[in-house]
Amino acid sequence: MTTASDFLVQRLYEWGVRKVYGYPGDGINGVMGALNRDKEKVAFIQTRHEEEAAFMACAHAKFTGEVGVCIATSGPGAIHLLNGLYDAKLDHQPVVAIVGQQSTTALGADYQQEVDLLSLFKDVAHHYVHMATSAEQVRQLVDRAIRIALAERTVTCVILPSDVQEMDAVPSPVRKHGSTFTGLGFTRPEIVPARDDLRRAADVLNAGKKVAMLVGAGALGAGEEVAIAAEKLGAGVAKALLGKAVLPDTLPYVTGSIGLLGTKPSWEMMKECDTLLMIGSGFPYAEFLPKEGQARAVQIDISARMLGLRYPMEVNLQGDAKLTLRALIPLLEQKQDSSWRDSIEKGVSEWWEVLEARAKLEAKPINPQRLFWELSAQLPDNCILTCDSGSSANWYARDLKVRTGMMASLSGGLATMCPGVPYAVAAKMNYPDRPVIAMVGDGAMQMQGINGLVNVAKYWQEWSNPQLVVLVLNNGDLNQVTWEQRVMNGDAKFSASQDIPQFPYAGYAEMLGLEGIRLEDPEQIRSAWRTALSANRPVVIDARCDPDVPPLPPHITFDQAKGFLSSLFKGDPNLGGIVTQSAKQMMSTLLTRSEK
Repeated sequence: MTTASDFLVQRLYEWGVRKVYGYPGDGINGVMGALNRDKEKVAFIQTRHEEEAAFMACAHAKFTGEVGVCIATSGPGAIHLLNGLYDAKLDHQPVVAIVGQQSTTALGADYQQEVDLLSLFKDVAHHYVHMATSAEQVRQLVDRAIRIALAERTVTCVILPSDVQEMDAVPSPVRKHGSTFTGLGFTRPEIVPARDDLRRAADVLNAGKKVAMLVGAGALGAGEEVAIAAEKLGAGVAKALLGKAVLPDTLPYVTGSIGLLGTKPSWEMMKECDTLLMIGSGFPYAEFLPKEGQARAVQIDISARMLGLRYPMEVNLQGDAKLTLRALIPLLEQKQDSSWRDSIEKGVSEWWEVLEARAKLEAKPINPQRLFWELSAQLPDNCILTCDSGSSANWYARDLKVRTGMMASLSGGLATMCPGVPYAVAAKMNYPDRPVIAMVGDGAMQMQGINGLVNVAKYWQEWSNPQLVVLVLNNGDLNQVTWEQRVMNGDAKFSASQDIPQFPYAGYAEMLGLEGIRLEDPEQIRSAWRTALSANRPVVIDARCDPDVPPLPPHITFDQAKGFLSSLFKGDPNLGGIVTQSAKQMMSTLLTRSEK
């Protein structure tokens, strides 16, 4: 007789699930047994930590468009999933969490590892979180959890007490009052705004003389349509972090990232535009958008709850980005005056020269910007890029030129540490033939990344192409927060909170049977990338970086300048280095302009 757990695994398979990411425990043993019995249908990917499993499920959803599934035991295992699940929730990714629970007979008895999981998951999985109390429920719980996750682009959760997992399977409930009979399948609808609303949007955009566009993750897959609209409108296109791969950075009107990690051309375009078209983005920092009343605005988003959230839009269009743009483009008029577009392209060209100049400035020992600048020219076709939160995200956002066919992601809405390596491993699990590059700070590596390398060592020989490179920015400092302390709070670096111990990342990789590259000479950066990208196994580049290179925002406000100066007078332990490097970075902008 098959069990409810066997039925669960078969139902996942019928929904198209082929991989689940997780970690075992006695609270989920029934499902583990079923996964073992059906391992040819649904592969179990063992992670080193449940948080990593949730990150990998999120990355699975991001890179494949499928539902991601993670699994954990009761109590502490379930709790560990939460951070990765919030990453999926805030980035609107379909992820289903399957978690164990103590036997139903023990619930309410203050039993070991008994946690109120319904309450625990009620926020992160508020669209759907339920616990099975009978085998008959498993069918409807799985069906609804997957369908709702896909339809709402969100996290759902199924809780399975251990005794329910071992009950006899009930593929179809008894037909009687109170039974429900769910089915398989979900097809995403084609959502396009009404014709009159499209016409109103076109009227706003056609009237604009200085049109700016902002695209996010919701525009991924609509790059061709975004480019056509930008050409007709004579617009520049800024990209939110999650929208980095929407358009290639080689296009002269793509201004790059926006916000604190953004570019000067994006800042200037938003400051001067008279019309804004926002597509598939929930970019949170309204201070980097046009001032209220400055620009007429149109927004396209698949989710009505995201419309009009960051800027008072004149026309809100609920719809799929690709389909909506296809319907909108015929209504757009070709701009005849190219002066606005010309000024944007001039600013973009100058900005790339500034970034190159900044990247080539000397540091002690390595300027982190140069690592990304040199990588940009060597990025393999069709590669997948992942990044962690922290100062690595600054250089990822600004210095890497993505090309058509590449994929790229990081933690957007949650901006959590630690997804860089799990995202990369999940990418390789789903695209074993594609090169994958993760860019991670040493803080994130010590928190979860080195555990992720153990996973790389376990699985890499199963991949058809072993190319996976993890770049570690080894500066001994929780660098992003250190700079935020200086600039945002006006405080000197707090060494007790910011300094982290040295760790031999390259040596550790070698212990695991991977390749390690120790990098301390900036003149060896190009060859290090060349070696890593041609290696016959995954590689960790341990790059000793200068923590005093400032992640300059695109525009320095009075309050930021005041805070930075205040921190200097409070005895910052890195005073000499940060003054020298800040002066170099700011002077590089002036010197580049003076050469024109």
